[in-house]
Amino acid sequence: MKLPNREHAYVTRSKLKDYLLSESHVVGRSKAKFLRLFGFNISNIVLLEKGLIKIAQTHEIREVILTPHGKKYIIDGLLNTPVNRFVKVRTVWIVDKNQDKPRFVTAYPN
Repeated sequence: MKLPNREHAYVTRSKLKDYLLSESHVVGRSKAKFLRLFGFNISNIVLLEKGLIKIAQTHEIREVILTPHGKKYIIDGLLNTPVNRFVKVRTVWIVDKNQDKPRFVTAYPN
């Protein structure tokens, strides 16, 4: 099964800059360390955004989790990196209640 409305999946810039690539964020810094090993940084943030969206749009859903905020979708995929390597990541997306566009929540090594 594919992500519903996957063509409208989006990632907020602040989620990338202040969380996923932040070396000082309590939860995000371990993810930032991983992503920076493969060449991701603030200067190529668009590449990371496009790669995450590509996973949402092209890979199958692994799991659906019902939450008080909406439905979360777990999607595993390969992320192309600035150093021309593919890394396996697990991504989490949510379609918030009363919304229809999948919003990026997090990603981590898989």
